Parts: sequence; structure tokens; C-alpha cells
Amino acid sequence: MNKNLQIATLGGGCFWCTEAVFLEVKGVEKVVSGYSGGNAPGKPTYREICSGLTGHAEVIQVTFNADIISYQDILVIFMTTHDPTTLNRQGADKGTQYRSVIYYQDEIQQKIAEEVVKQIQPYYDAKIVTEISALNIFYEAEEEHQNYYRQNSQQGYCSFVIAPKLTKLRKLHADKLA
Repeated sequence: MNKNLQIATLGGGCFWCTEAVFLEVKGVEKVVSGYSGGNAPGKPTYREICSGLTGHAEVIQVTFNADIISYQDILVIFMTTHDPTTLNRQGADKGTQYRSVIYYQDEIQQKIAEEVVKQIQPYYDAKIVTEISALNIFYEAEEEHQNYYRQNSQQGYCSFVIAPKLTKLRKLHADKLA
């Protein structure tokens, strides 16, 4: 069976959070945590990203079956499970590496991203500051950052930061869950 696989590259603060959200979505084949959007030469490390000096954001690449879930639905889930109105911040995580960003693969994804932001804006009191930019290079994060929530769900950060995002996902998007 041929699958209509597409890729979305998204940054919504800590990649552990966004990864955990999309691993529960029906039609998502794979989620990889990584880095994108920076200008430092070579493959960055987590430590370098955390310094904020590389310009990279913590992002995920979501491989999804577009016959099951659309790119638009992926973006709606993304925009409603993190705060797209805070510049370079998600909760206590501060810095450009935690910015809200959609990296598009082509002009079609760019147009859909722009439209979703317009559609979602009325639901927020503050202005959405999510960056919409062309994807340049995606660097896969170190192995210990992959599937982080499932392997560390009892850790404090997971309990206090990620679990509430999953509760919000389940409430708002129950019909899209695997």
C-alpha cells in the first residue's frame, strides 16, 4: 500500500513537548526531534542550542500520512497545543531556541501555514508571533532526546509541563488521536 507521506517541521518551545503531542496523533508515522533555523556551521549539539548562540530552534519533524491527516490539521493541532503568542518563550523556557516556528517545505505549505495562523488568531487575545520560514536544514537531535516523554514520563518536567499539553490535546483534538 502506497502512503501519501509528507513532512511538517515545527518548533513550539521544547521539542520534548511537541514530540509527545504528535506521537498521539492518528496518521503520524514518525516524529524526530532536532534543530533548524540557525546559522552556526556544522551540526549543532543540544548544549550549543541551549546557549542560544547558534540561532537554531528546537523543532520536530513530523512524518504523516496525508490520506489520514492533512497538513492543515497538523498545524491546527500545533497552534492550539502551545502558546503561539509568546516571543522566544514557552512557559519557563526562554530564548530564541524556544521560538514558535513553522518551517515550510514548499509554497503550498507556506500558504497553508499563513492561512491557519489567520484562522487561529481570533481565538487568542494576544497577537500570534509564530515565525513562518522556509526550511533550510534539519539536524536530528541526539538519541537521548528522541521519544523523550515516553521514556521519562515520571520526570518532573514531563509531569508538570508535558502532561498538561497532552491533556489539552486530548480535550481539543480527541477525534484526531490514534
